[in-house]
Amino acid sequence: MARQKIRKLNQEDKKTLLRVLRYIRQYRHLVLLSLLLSALSVVMSLYIPVLIGRAVDRMVGKGEVDFRALFGILRLMLFFIFASALSQWLMNHINNIVSYHVVEDIRTKLFSRIQCLPLSYLDSHPAGDTVSRVITDIDQFSQGLLLGFSQLFTGLLTILETLIFLFFIDIRIALLVVFLTPLSFLAASFIAKSSYRLFRHQSELRGEITAYTNEMLGNLKVVKAFSRERESTERFSEINQKLSGYSMRATFFSSLVNPATRFINALVYALVGMTGAVFSIQGTLTVGELSAALSYATQYTKPFNDITAVITELQNALASASRVFELMDEPGILPDPKDAEQLPEARGEVGISHVFFSYDKTKTLLQDLTVRIKPGETAAIVGPTGCGKSTLINLLMRFYEVDRGSIEVDRRDIRHITRESLRNNFGMVLQETWLKSASIRDNIAYGKKDASEEEIIEAAKKAHCDSFIRKMEKGYDTVLGEDGGSLSQGQKQLLCIARLMLRLPPMLILDEATSSIDTRTELHIQHAFDRMMQGRTAFIVAHRLSTIRNADLILVMKEGNIIEKGRHEELLQKGGFYKKLYESQFDS
Repeated sequence: MARQKIRKLNQEDKKTLLRVLRYIRQYRHLVLLSLLLSALSVVMSLYIPVLIGRAVDRMVGKGEVDFRALFGILRLMLFFIFASALSQWLMNHINNIVSYHVVEDIRTKLFSRIQCLPLSYLDSHPAGDTVSRVITDIDQFSQGLLLGFSQLFTGLLTILETLIFLFFIDIRIALLVVFLTPLSFLAASFIAKSSYRLFRHQSELRGEITAYTNEMLGNLKVVKAFSRERESTERFSEINQKLSGYSMRATFFSSLVNPATRFINALVYALVGMTGAVFSIQGTLTVGELSAALSYATQYTKPFNDITAVITELQNALASASRVFELMDEPGILPDPKDAEQLPEARGEVGISHVFFSYDKTKTLLQDLTVRIKPGETAAIVGPTGCGKSTLINLLMRFYEVDRGSIEVDRRDIRHITRESLRNNFGMVLQETWLKSASIRDNIAYGKKDASEEEIIEAAKKAHCDSFIRKMEKGYDTVLGEDGGSLSQGQKQLLCIARLMLRLPPMLILDEATSSIDTRTELHIQHAFDRMMQGRTAFIVAHRLSTIRNADLILVMKEGNIIEKGRHEELLQKGGFYKKLYESQFDS
């Protein structure tokens, strides 16, 4: 079982690496230049021990030193040192360019992919985990990729070129070094296999702890209101303890790199020194050549230390990259059909025919819904919590697709209309407000970028938020914090209503649009809505039935079915479920 698991991880590792290489391919000219500079840097730095060996051989004994030759060798050494340093600097600069461009490409594509994900994915996955993949995992991947470019190429070239130089000095010493090489590969293989699984779990738990932190910070008032601080802290500690455990074990295996490779380095150096000393005594190797061979033995084993460290870091990076690619591979929204039509400004006729839908395919939510809304009519949707009111709105906007049946706008199936043109014909104000971190002006004009200052102010006045905006220090230029900052829930909802009043599309959706507004302001807003809805088709989801008395059609839903429909007075006369709802709110 353990072998199968390792094999599976290796296949995943290779698959992820191949995908990374495909992103690097467009920068292959820079990569080739980096390889060339790396080769030049390594060759010039490795030629220096040869020069040192020659210098040693020029110092035979007391009074037998060839200073002219030594000064010539010294000038040559200084040239190679400078040229090697310059090549290495240019190589690192190019590696930085490639690494950061690759990460930029992946992050941009990932964010674009998130825009294409269906709401079903976003509804079923923690936002914090998604944020962790876009930010933390890509940063981790970036560090590993940069290390790979900076040290892996140079390390491999150093090993190869050091062997070539050793073969030129003495073939016997070179073969001894080659014979000891598998020890380094065995150490690297053991550490890599052990660390990948741990780094993978570390990345997953990092995403989980980010998601939990976001969730608790976003709802801290609720946590405090119910005195759940201790339970919240305990849950955080539990996740944090798991993360700490995997991090410690991953760090433990990573920490084996240095002592393991140092031991192998020392073993190779000692054997080369002993063997070379014997050959030198025998007269088959000069002292200068022995000096160069010892230097090469050190330089040959040192890259194994670096490469093993890089491989460990790459395991971490590839574990993070695989999480990024998992998100990128999530199936997106089905694209619009090639023959999908653009919906011009709609008349507002909406037909719902035998619609079935469920989030969990084993449990039907909406069952055989059929209703037709005429252009300009106001349709109110009422019913107990969980009966499918907001689900019907999601289907109208094509946030979700129907399982069976059809929804039509102006007698055209919305599945054959482009999503963009369909949604441009709807305007929404939801119970859950959303304001971006920008000026109040930008938030009101979010749906109409070319709106003039006069239009923005007029919309704010209609929504009864102009007065509190002007009381702010910078007025319409006031920059809001995340999700409205310090604004009250009612003020945030008024700004969202102003956003709708500015755009005024032919069809409106008001889902508890005044739930957070005081009664006096609600009356003013209701009058503004009445004027706004004249000539427009509107869908109103309401719990307060007093706000829908004037609706042209009231749809009463229960357990996914429309059980009653008609005007307010008609439904009261029927004495059915609607009357019970109404009386439960108004009878004392």
